[in-house]
Amino acid sequence: MTRTVVFSFVLAGTLFAASVSEPARAARSVYPTGTTIYDPDRAWSGYVVFNTSGEQGAVLVDMNGKEIRRWRDLRVSSSAVRILPGGHIVNGTVTREPHQETVALVQQNWDGEEVWRFDRAEQVQTEAGETIWAARQHHDWQREGSAVGYFAPDSEPLIDRGRTLILAHKNVMAPAVSDKRLEDDYIFEVSWDGEILWEWLASDHIDEFGFSEAARNAIYRNVGWDEERQSADWFHINSMSYVGENRWYDAGDERFHPDNVIISSRHANIVAIIDRSGAVVWRIGPDYRDTPAMRSLGQISGQHHPHIIPKGLPGAGNLMIFDNGGQAGYGDPNPGAPGGINVVGRFHSRVLELNPVTLEKIWEFSKPGGTRFHFFSYNVSMAQRLPNGNTAITEGADGRLLEVTPDNEIVWEYVVPYFNPGGDGRNNIYRAYRVPYDWIPQLDQPEERRVVPPDLSEFRIAPQ
Repeated sequence: MTRTVVFSFVLAGTLFAASVSEPARAARSVYPTGTTIYDPDRAWSGYVVFNTSGEQGAVLVDMNGKEIRRWRDLRVSSSAVRILPGGHIVNGTVTREPHQETVALVQQNWDGEEVWRFDRAEQVQTEAGETIWAARQHHDWQREGSAVGYFAPDSEPLIDRGRTLILAHKNVMAPAVSDKRLEDDYIFEVSWDGEILWEWLASDHIDEFGFSEAARNAIYRNVGWDEERQSADWFHINSMSYVGENRWYDAGDERFHPDNVIISSRHANIVAIIDRSGAVVWRIGPDYRDTPAMRSLGQISGQHHPHIIPKGLPGAGNLMIFDNGGQAGYGDPNPGAPGGINVVGRFHSRVLELNPVTLEKIWEFSKPGGTRFHFFSYNVSMAQRLPNGNTAITEGADGRLLEVTPDNEIVWEYVVPYFNPGGDGRNNIYRAYRVPYDWIPQLDQPEERRVVPPDLSEFRIAPQ
């Protein structure tokens, strides 16, 4: 027997859902989805694109949560899906199981026609034993013209030419890291025609990342082995972008050259900038007790999406990071981490904006409602600075998207209603990007309708 319930709060003939901000929302049996808060006067409105979990594909919605379009063939959920000017979309096509990577990175125009593809990094074996070419791309990519991959008034990604920076995997043996085969992080830049112009391999630079002797021992002896992949994902870069034009380089600081690349190692709690020689020229972590400035900042752990805010946006030149918390890091064994793996733990998240030279904290979002654990995504997630000074945040583990003001007031909230039908039932997403309406000229600008949540003390679900 199926029991049907409806929300009992109706305003002006329209059904509205309440905002639920507590952690582990997916553990509840019932909770609101869709747009739950929207103040059109204070939000920077546009379209929102994100990957769903499972096989449901990439989705485009408006600020009121209406689904505009879905791309089921661009369905790699562990990669950054982006809309480019003119309605072009880029994402991975097919996940290469059991690896967290895609076979091909593909660009389609609004009509669904393929205009660019890269799948020639390496020949690999499929689960069926077939040999194919693959990009092995995972998590991130950037197109020339847009350093960090989101909208900024002074930059625009190229759609019919230019270089593409790709984060990928490469299997290697690296005795300085471990005696196990590694699924290493491999960054390369390709021309529009697919020629590899520049490349970098994480394991080649282990001596530059500031690991302690205890951390090196933990990585060598106990790095997590994946039996299905027959390799160990030791560093796990989850974000990669160009540094982009910035005031630090303009003032003569070569570490912040626009063509340098900023990376995030989730497993090691490291954010670093590498120059075009491959050298690590700037770094914070893995141990945030190393300097007084880092101690004041506090331990960053399991972070995602560190990037330099692009020119033309409020806060340009500052470093923004989604500091997840959760468990990560290598170091001295302890009772909770006897092998020296995941030695740092914190069970709330924060978004940080800081001066990358002094490490002074400029802004932080971490305590909606005054309680830190109300904001926690133990994996995935991102933050995007918007032209009006607000920040769009993906709290990815719970599938919750926010836009917050500099005073940390929520002016838009959306809870992803697309659930993974394949097993775990989660509605988590990797990243969500906001783009201006005029980037998709094929669509009429949608009507923007205010959404005001009800008083939670009076919000009920009525049986029928």
